[in-house]
This record gives sequence, structure tokens and C-alpha cells, in this order.
Amino acid sequence: MKKIILAIFFLFINITETFAVTEPVKVNINEAVNIAVKNNLDIRASRLNKEIEKNNIKSANRLQNPEAGVFYNLGKAGKGNPQQIGISQTVEIGKRKARKQYANAVYELTSRQVEYTEFDLKMDVREAYTNLLAKKSVLNTMKQQELFLNKMVEKTKSKYKSGKVDETDILQASLLLNQIIMEVNSALYDVKTAVYDFNNVINSPAEFYDTKEDKFTKDYMPLVTPDANFKMPDFDVISDKAINNRFDIKIALENIEVAKKNLNLILKQKIPDLEVSGGYAYQNPGQSEDSTFKHGAYVAANIVNIPLFYRFNPEIKSAELKLEQANLNYESVKNKALNDLRKTYEKFLLAQMHLRSYNEKLLKNSADLINASRKNYLEDKIDLTTLISMEESYRMITVAHTYAIADYFNAWNAFIREVNNDDFNIDDI
Repeated sequence: MKKIILAIFFLFINITETFAVTEPVKVNINEAVNIAVKNNLDIRASRLNKEIEKNNIKSANRLQNPEAGVFYNLGKAGKGNPQQIGISQTVEIGKRKARKQYANAVYELTSRQVEYTEFDLKMDVREAYTNLLAKKSVLNTMKQQELFLNKMVEKTKSKYKSGKVDETDILQASLLLNQIIMEVNSALYDVKTAVYDFNNVINSPAEFYDTKEDKFTKDYMPLVTPDANFKMPDFDVISDKAINNRFDIKIALENIEVAKKNLNLILKQKIPDLEVSGGYAYQNPGQSEDSTFKHGAYVAANIVNIPLFYRFNPEIKSAELKLEQANLNYESVKNKALNDLRKTYEKFLLAQMHLRSYNEKLLKNSADLINASRKNYLEDKIDLTTLISMEESYRMITVAHTYAIADYFNAWNAFIREVNNDDFNIDDI
């Protein structure tokens, strides 16, 4: 059994050594957010959409290109008729301005979507950072327990030599130590996995990153997070301010504007355009009536694209439906936003209460109990079975407390994600 455990242990060591090929750069949470916003490949690709739409504005403002042509009569057809060389130009009536307004609306919508993507990335980075820190904190707990259990095994062996305990205590203590070693390796694997998840979120080709801290501390604050003991105001008190900056609502409004501009652009298609042309006309001596060279200029004008046979009714109807759809989507987004905000707010209240319970009732008592139990065992005041029971309870409570901290920060992060404002401060309400 011991050989199998050692084999698995060395397998984990080999795995972790493979993971540690790249030396990570240690960053705090604010640095991680800034690096991601600056270097994230997905964000960089998303920002190119703004440049594309900016070019589309220039394209929408274009003038129609002119046409050049000649009109030449051959043979007797040219007798008394002029030959012509000139250009023609289509002048759009009302369409160019409408096209530019539509392109501007699409650009504003795209800009808002890029801002939303960047904000969402910030929230993802904070969540990944917190989750990695939770895994590191668990690993730290396991390592501390491993240190004590090594001492406990040595103490048990000493007691066995002095005849105070039998051999089963040594086997029991060694089994618990080996179990903790396995849990340390498992926790180490979880940390390595979380490191890669963290870097996947940052998605920067420049460096490989890791958290500056190795466990949760009192100073760790990913956002302006209320204290666990802070009495939160009622939801109705904060809902109006909390929902004012939501990107999805602003995007829904931008979609309405785009739909309006699209309808206007299509309606403008029903306006005929003007085609003007002009140039140089002449008659050769052999084709003029008095056998002399005649020349001069010509001008012409035509009304084109007259909506006589096709009046763009299907396109207009579709544009009207898209506008109606955009208005319905706006109302839907507002309704869902309030519901999502309430849901994350209530989840934060539960996470806050959960963490407060650990802080006030379980953590300090369990820490005092385990310290007393370890001291009593080393002083032969309690038996090994009692200590093992205390160790397992303490480990469960400590790990659960760590995840309660992570849930607390992530719950507030989720609330801020719904607020869409990472500067949101509950104290300002």
C-alpha cells in the first residue's frame, strides 16, 4: 500500500514539474485586469470592429463615381448628326445623408459592444484570480496540516518506543499523514489547473501570470466590496442607481437607433435620383450639311431609379418589423436586467451571511480547539483517535471557510457584473 501511495505521489510531482516549464510573472489583481484589457487577444480583435465601422462611415459618405462615354455615328447615320464625348454623373437625392446616419448608428452600437466586452473581461479576470487564490489558500492549509502530522507521526513513534501506545497508532498516524500528502498533491494539481484557467482568461501572448498572494488576506479586495458584517440596504433602495449603467440596456437602445436609421435609409430608396451628363459634340466636314467642321458642348439630365414598378415595400416592411423587434427587445432587456440584478443581490446576501457564520461561530472555535487538541496529544492528555477526529473536522471547516470567502467575493463580482459598473460603491447610496 505504501509503495502504491509513493508511486502516485511521484507521478503528481512529475505532472507539476511539467506544468512549471514557464516561470510565471506575479501580479496583483489590478495589474491582472489592466494587462488583460491591454493585451487580451479577443479584446484586440473586438476593437478592430470599431475601426471597421469607422471605415464604413467613410464608405457611406461616398459620392457616386462618374461614367465616361462616347457617342459616334458611322456612315450615313452620322450625316448631320454630332459625335459626342462626355461624362455622366448620378446625383443621389437624400440617400447619402441617410446612409451616413445609419453607419454612424452602427458605429456607436459597435463601440458600446466593445465596452461591454471589455467590462465583462474585467469581471472574468477578477473571478479567475479569486478562484486561483482560493485553490492556493486550500493548498496552504493542507501544507500546514502536513507539517503538524509529520510531527505527530514522530511523536507517535516515540510513544510506541516508550510503551505508551501500540503499533496500530503508528499505522493510523502514518495513514493519516499519507492521506494528507495525497490531498496536498491534489490541491497542488488544482492550483496548477487554476493558474492555466487564469491565463486563459487574460489571454495575453506576452507573459505567463500568477497571483501575487498565496492565500486570502484581510487586504485582498478585488472590488469595493462591502464588509461581511455590513448591513446591506434593501434592494429597492439601490436598484435604480445600480441599473442605470447597464451596457445591455444601452446596447438595446443603440439597436433601436440602428433600426430607425435603417428604416429611414430604406424609405429614401423610393426617392428618384438625378443623372446629369455633359461633354463635347462635333461634326466632321464630311458629315456636316455645309461641309464645314462644327463643334460645341452638350448637357443632359435624366430622372433615374423611379419607383414605378418596384416600390421597396418588402424591404420597408422588414425594416419596420426590425424596429418593432428592437423596441420589444429593449423592454425585455429591462425586465430581465432587474430580475438578474435582484438574483445576484440576494445571492450576495446569502454569501455574506454564510461567511459571517464561519467568522463568528466556526473558524475561531475550531482553530482554538485544534490548537488545544494538538497540544494535549503532544502532552499525552488525549489519544490519537480523538486527535485524528479533530484534525479531520478542522480541515473540513478551514477548507469550507476558504471557499466561503471565494463565494463571497465572487457573489459580489457577479452583482457588479449585473450592475455593469466596477466603480459601484454601496456607500455612495
